Amino acid sequence: MTATTTPTSVLRRPYTLTTVGSWSLIFLAAFESLAVTTIMPIVTEDLDGRALYSLAFAAVVAAGVVGMVVAGSWADSRGPAVPLLTAIGLFTAGLIIAGTASSMGVFVAGRFLQGLGAGGQTVALYVLIAKVYPPVTHIKIFGAFASAWVLPSMVGPFAAGVVADVLSWHWVFLGVVALVAVATAMIAPALRGHRPDTPNGPAFDGRRVTAAVIVAAAAVVLSSSSDWDRRLAWLLAPASIAVIAIAARGLLPPGTYRARPGLPAAVLLCAAAGAVFFGTEVYLPLLLHDRYGLPAWLSGITLTAAAVAWALASAIQGRLGDRLDEAKALRAGAVLLAGGTIIVLLTAALGLPPVMAAVGWFFGGAGMGTLYPRISTLVLARSEPGQQGFNTSAKSIADAVGASISLALAGLVFAGLGDTTARTPYVGVLLLTSAVAVSVIAIAGRAAAPKTR
Repeated sequence: MTATTTPTSVLRRPYTLTTVGSWSLIFLAAFESLAVTTIMPIVTEDLDGRALYSLAFAAVVAAGVVGMVVAGSWADSRGPAVPLLTAIGLFTAGLIIAGTASSMGVFVAGRFLQGLGAGGQTVALYVLIAKVYPPVTHIKIFGAFASAWVLPSMVGPFAAGVVADVLSWHWVFLGVVALVAVATAMIAPALRGHRPDTPNGPAFDGRRVTAAVIVAAAAVVLSSSSDWDRRLAWLLAPASIAVIAIAARGLLPPGTYRARPGLPAAVLLCAAAGAVFFGTEVYLPLLLHDRYGLPAWLSGITLTAAAVAWALASAIQGRLGDRLDEAKALRAGAVLLAGGTIIVLLTAALGLPPVMAAVGWFFGGAGMGTLYPRISTLVLARSEPGQQGFNTSAKSIADAVGASISLALAGLVFAGLGDTTARTPYVGVLLLTSAVAVSVIAIAGRAAAPKTR
């Protein structure tokens, strides 16, 4: 197929089944991640496992980091087919184990496999995109992927609650298995015949896998630090962050911590943007409920507004494609995210009407929907042959770690500022995320800059 006849739509032949199947796999992984939050109180009560409540979530994040690293190296050296099918198999096994669990320990083991598979699946899919789709369509497919992550936030909790009430919480997991099989069948034809860019390279790098395990373990400790005594938590959290920073150096492109222009800054941008968004969003419903007395369903609409804005902005990115300059898109997304976060901060600090927080967070969601598809496109565009898996896993790891660090620090700040029904704890958290949001603007400019050595 020549350049003049290459389809620019990811929903036209020969990409139709691959696009729908890939989108479905991303959607189902995201759906499971959000659905479990809704049903976890039911699960822990049924399995008498409230003591392992936090671990059921932390295990997924930790396993995901390891899955990303393993799949990235494997896909670079052997092609995306086997790593992707293996990751899907692990995810499916995790669904079955969790869905049939009769004890909380078995349930957590199933969740671990889900995280391992979901992390590997995402990275292997990105490598497949680099192999199958022409670069001109990358922004379109990543815009679609962004909506696949966002849409479950609107339908996942409600759907999971209905399934759990009408059938059983077990079917929230088991019901997804058949859908995963259908999505896998759709992408199967696209997996054939892709040669690796580094065929003589090792399938697994022992040092990177070890580093990933250390990062994962430190992330688990970090995520549980808020459950410890406050003084101990203030020791555990910085120590865990230091361990993550040191161990992750080998998992990220050189120069990431210095925001070196190009690919390293793009990876750091993903971490910083995720830290801002998720660190703010966790406390927004609490702010609206405790300070303004809004019912849970009404305060939740603010999060839905952000999800809708994220999906709309992602769709716009897909439609505009390379007609919108990369640097302008990244800066616009960073400004929207920072502006939205600062509006939420001012709402909390000045006691502005709660609608202002909703407006601000709509802008924040639009900023994320603008940034994330562009970052994914940039990472693939700046990756050398044989490095797509490494760099994609680096972006995904940075995203997960950035959010984990932000949530842990925000939790410590919130708990350390006294009465949680007062204004001060919310202002403290939002000052933290707003400060990071301002840095996102600077990092965005460096991410779009030409590659330097």
